[in-house]
Amino acid sequence: MENQSFLDHLNPTQKDAANSLNGPLLILAGAGSGKTRVLTYRIAQLIASGEATPQQILAVTFTNKAAREMEKRTVQLLSKMGIPVFEPMWMSTFHSICARILRNEIHHLDYLPFFAIYDDSDQQSMIKKVLNALNINEKIHPPKSFQARINEAKQLALTPEKIAHRRHILMDDKSLEVYQRYEIEMRKANALDFGDLLLKTFLLFQSNPQVLENYQTRFRYILVDEYQDTNHIQYLLVQQLASKHRNLCVVGDEDQSIYSWRGADIRNILDFEKDFEDCETIKLEENYRSTKTIVNAASEVIKNNSQRKHKVL
Repeated sequence: MENQSFLDHLNPTQKDAANSLNGPLLILAGAGSGKTRVLTYRIAQLIASGEATPQQILAVTFTNKAAREMEKRTVQLLSKMGIPVFEPMWMSTFHSICARILRNEIHHLDYLPFFAIYDDSDQQSMIKKVLNALNINEKIHPPKSFQARINEAKQLALTPEKIAHRRHILMDDKSLEVYQRYEIEMRKANALDFGDLLLKTFLLFQSNPQVLENYQTRFRYILVDEYQDTNHIQYLLVQQLASKHRNLCVVGDEDQSIYSWRGADIRNILDFEKDFEDCETIKLEENYRSTKTIVNAASEVIKNNSQRKHKVL
């Protein structure tokens, strides 16, 4: 397969997105418009054109399944062009990517590299231990309520120190006391919760400019899928990593933003053109999944939403 002819499998707008390689790019992709296909072809084009090696590309998805599928498709495309990929590519979720970085770098934060990762159940057990140590009755003050506040704080990049300094409305004095003690106990256990994977990576980059520089240099091209579902700490991480080369491609659809209840901030995609005033915007408006009747009905329902960018499917 010729290096350029493989793009002929895309429609003209998809091809434009796959060929727009340098600088910030916003791809607004409605449901069924082939965004995964475009991302895969764009990554293959970056490698086939010589713009980047596989290890210089960071692709972020929201599920490990999506990451595996994207890598499989990319490797297959490159294989057809006679381009081998010898190492696993940096295609994964925010949490997996941050865990990979922290395994190598967390000593800068005075943790040991073989840290444990606590799931929700482990986290609740630790909070119960903290409540017991602080003589807080968990029947009156349920551990889950403290867990929710701690997780929300980490999504907003708020450490106990920041909350104490600002007297943040997110936490009352009791919740802050629990958060502070929780962080002490987690460090003693050399453990991180899911929120820590992102927050500690952000803090690592913030406090160690050379470490950040190393990863900025490594990741010449960054792609983020489902950008409408990113929360604040994910937004900050993307900004940190992309600030050097500015070759950032985000793909999303504000009409499909359904995770605000867990911290997703639709402003991340709505304000992308403000964050990167020189960005190119491409709209994928051809639907390959649904009938015209269904598409028209959906468009009619969503058109009056004020928090959206106009597009036609």
